[in-house]
Amino acid sequence: MANIKSQKKRVLTNAKAHERNKAVKSEIKTAVKKVDAAITEGDADAAAAASQEAARLLDRAATKGVIHKNQAANRKSGIAKRASQVEG
Repeated sequence: MANIKSQKKRVLTNAKAHERNKAVKSEIKTAVKKVDAAITEGDADAAAAASQEAARLLDRAATKGVIHKNQAANRKSGIAKRASQVEG
């Protein structure tokens, strides 16, 4: 660890941000898995609801800077496309 006071503070701040970002990314992955599970079951209503929730989480992560806004847009697009193809 560094001897410089400001660098010591950055190390602590970065650790906090890392934990926060890790939690947000985990939440996104869980939401996407719920969409995929609903698609696999063939439940169109559940897939649409889970897709909306995942899109909301992706938007929030992009706003907070956890993921890039284009990554959020691409992932939302893919989720919506898969969810809309479910027949049920």
